[in-house]
Amino acid sequence: MTAITVLFGTETGNSELLAEEITDDAKARGFQAVCHGMDEISIEDFQAVETLLIVCSTWGDGEQPDNAQDLYDTVSELEDAALSGLSFSVLALGDTSFDLFCEAGIQWDDLLESKGATRLADRVDCDVMYEDEAAEWSDGVFDLLGSSQVQ
Repeated sequence: MTAITVLFGTETGNSELLAEEITDDAKARGFQAVCHGMDEISIEDFQAVETLLIVCSTWGDGEQPDNAQDLYDTVSELEDAALSGLSFSVLALGDTSFDLFCEAGIQWDDLLESKGATRLADRVDCDVMYEDEAAEWSDGVFDLLGSSQVQ
């Protein structure tokens, strides 16, 4: 059974609530799933993850949320192939009224790929009304993971 780790980066709580909903949905579909804030996982545990879903908002002028910045900086310092065993997908939350729409999620997507991780599904960038796009993204990810599960 595929084990999924859902990590969230948030300032206002939207990403956290959405990550918890995605985790509950994964469990209901038969996956093993855990949800953590990006400030609640060690780099050692992060490097042991095999399937990662990131839900991350953008803060200020294209910045990482406070609870995501330290992990982002630490992952940035890893060697290029350090995450070669990781499959991932990113759900980015933002506001199109800002120039750097969904920039934090874009940064995570680019960073994970640069460290050797494999993109499981394309990143989805969501505006302030994100519910439908988020549901489509998670359904697509779970369908992909379900098709590769060995029972």
